[in-house]
Amino acid sequence: MTTEMDTLATALYVRVDDLLKASPHFAPWRPKVGLEPKLSDAELVTLAVMQALLGFVSEARWLRYAHAHLRYLFPYLPQQPGWNKRLRRAADLVRQVLRVLATDTAGWTDDVWVVDSTPVECGRSRETAKRSDLAGWAEYGYCASHSRYFWGLRLHLVCTLSGLPIAFALAGAKANEQRTLLEIFAVEPGLLAERPGQTLIGDKNYFGAEFEAQLADAGVHHLRPARKGEAERPGAELFKPLRQVIESINQTLKGQLDLERHGGRTVTGVTVRVLQRILALTAAIWHNAKAGEPVLRSLTAYDH
Repeated sequence: MTTEMDTLATALYVRVDDLLKASPHFAPWRPKVGLEPKLSDAELVTLAVMQALLGFVSEARWLRYAHAHLRYLFPYLPQQPGWNKRLRRAADLVRQVLRVLATDTAGWTDDVWVVDSTPVECGRSRETAKRSDLAGWAEYGYCASHSRYFWGLRLHLVCTLSGLPIAFALAGAKANEQRTLLEIFAVEPGLLAERPGQTLIGDKNYFGAEFEAQLADAGVHHLRPARKGEAERPGAELFKPLRQVIESINQTLKGQLDLERHGGRTVTGVTVRVLQRILALTAAIWHNAKAGEPVLRSLTAYDH
């Protein structure tokens, strides 16, 4: 394993440990009376990020690797059932760590965001679609970018131009993109209230007079390409290069962090595994920014 991964793991562990000392209520609930876990919550989050960055989609293979190569960093490592249970219970903690790392990165204050949604496939057979615990949340949808149908969810992601995740939501494959974006901002009104005049760049699917009026009322300057039959919109010359930014971010999540190979079979399982990959991207950007690296979204130093 690389020195860079060791450095990131150490920095992340210290940051999460300090967070839990300052805000112990962020830790997963456990009974006051009972045995203390041998693997701390800070170690758990650090291991989850390392698993995503190193490209282990199989938990069994990951734990075998960790037992063989990471005992110098983690004296105790659980077996697969314990790991799976602890990780699912830590979903809220992962969300908190995500926000802490993002706000501790200079890119958090960027005044230009990009937004898009990308498929998160959850199964392929018809039998899976009928019997899965995800049925009712996951559904059939169409991905125009890759001209394919899929059964699963969509990850709606708002990022800075450097790739730093700002806000996100997991919704059904057919969920309306405009409505989902407005709901993201409604859940966290402070995101826009603290940034008057924020610029948001989306694709042609983020359209509609009422939708754009609501964004304008929130102080958002919304840019998108013109749809068929519309007049050319301001900023059209920027759309093509900047649209590639969000496509590149999605490809980082899918190609390097295996977003669609999450392996989740329940709502909690899928949720925490998607969060795990977004946290891995955020942690890499956070660490690269602290280290003064020129390309913040580069994972090359950590993926081997």
